[in-house]
Amino acid sequence: MARRRANKWQLPHRPLGMEPDRSRVEVGADGYDYEVRPIAGARATKTYRCPGCDHEIRSGTAHVVVWPAGLGESAVDDRRHWHTPCWSNRANRGPTRTWS
Repeated sequence: MARRRANKWQLPHRPLGMEPDRSRVEVGADGYDYEVRPIAGARATKTYRCPGCDHEIRSGTAHVVVWPAGLGESAVDDRRHWHTPCWSNRANRGPTRTWS
């Protein structure tokens, strides 16, 4: 007889803040490595300005958060929120704002 899969109430609980790391490292056109983390629309609660197109990323919009690799996620000042297509096409045009 086949075993039944445990339902979500029987699985061990993971403490808050211990979400699996979904970030990936990408090499930019400038030769630097960047950590890229996708943000689901349900988790996007604030409005940000995309450095690729200089338009707002409204709350509830899925996007990516990008920061230079090697600094760790604690480098809050270096993180930038990008529209996903703007980040994917960043090599086709330069950013409208600098990373300074």
